[in-house]
Amino acid sequence: MENVLRPLIVVGGSVLLTLVIGWATDLLLRKADARHSETPMWGLLRRGRIPYMLVLCAAMLRGAYDEARVLERHSAGIGQTLTLVLIGATAWLVIRIAAAVVETTYTRYARAHHDAARVRRVRTQVTLIMRVVAATVGVVAVAAMLLTFPAMRAAGASLLASAGILGIVAGVAAQSTLSNMFAGLQIAFGDMVRIGDTVVVDGEWGTVEEITLTFLTVRTWDERRITMPVSYFTSKPFENWSRGTPQMTGIVYWHVDHTAPVELMRERLRDILRECPAWDGRDYGLAVTDTTPNTMQVRALVTAKDADDIWTVRVTVREQMVRWLTDNHPYALPRVNTADATLAPGFRRDGDRRNGHHSDGVTVGGPHEPPRTGRG
Repeated sequence: MENVLRPLIVVGGSVLLTLVIGWATDLLLRKADARHSETPMWGLLRRGRIPYMLVLCAAMLRGAYDEARVLERHSAGIGQTLTLVLIGATAWLVIRIAAAVVETTYTRYARAHHDAARVRRVRTQVTLIMRVVAATVGVVAVAAMLLTFPAMRAAGASLLASAGILGIVAGVAAQSTLSNMFAGLQIAFGDMVRIGDTVVVDGEWGTVEEITLTFLTVRTWDERRITMPVSYFTSKPFENWSRGTPQMTGIVYWHVDHTAPVELMRERLRDILRECPAWDGRDYGLAVTDTTPNTMQVRALVTAKDADDIWTVRVTVREQMVRWLTDNHPYALPRVNTADATLAPGFRRDGDRRNGHHSDGVTVGGPHEPPRTGRG
């Protein structure tokens, strides 16, 4: 009877005590979250309740397993398994706690600062810091797991002796990976590009959606994702429309006839912008920037608070101006001229010149020479 009750008491008591402690801790975190709604710390800590309960259960089972006296032939293997679970759950819990602390710090910073560019910069740095912390904790946890095996401890000396050669070989083999990792750290703390920035890379316009230590993802306007190594942004030029202030100036071009009412177009541009919610009211202008034999080029300058709004303002101005010209000034639209050109001074439409006759086989002389035939 003792052989049955002892394992049930040890194992069942450990599991039951784990559930009770986990439930009590979760209840306290929920109450703290309700009282302190200004900070997300307590709600974020609740995400770690599963690894927390695993740590408790594995620790209690590992400490009380010898008293259970069950499967004594496999006690070494079971103890080793519980140790590995304890190390892995502890690493998981540390990562969750670190994420809660970092996320809470970022949330407070975002609430206290209204500069969107600075907030995006901190967000990028926080994201990469969390990835570094998670990678570091994971490596330490795996190393601790390996050191629990006696064979690994015995091989430690030989591993350390060959570490220099292995480091050189690994550095040469993973040169591109290491360069991307250093480029990721340079982007995070060099403020070159941030999550949420509007960029143009390889002719594609989009928003930076994710930054890791090795790659960066850009979400284009048509919902595509472009993934590229972070080293691209440290070795090649690219456009960052959100660096500094997000305010932008946009350009709209029209090709119109030479008779187009430019002054009326300026007034119409002002009316269009006043009715456009995306215009920030900072500035606008319209001027003739070029001419061709058939048309002239008119350029409008408009402003907006960010890249998305400048796109809206540009398409609105372009569409409504063309519609207004079509309805009210159709003569101002580009067209192919088919009328007779104005003749140069000294010529008549019948081909005669005031000082001589111009016809086939006849050469027109100068003002003091009589006409001569082309045949001599």
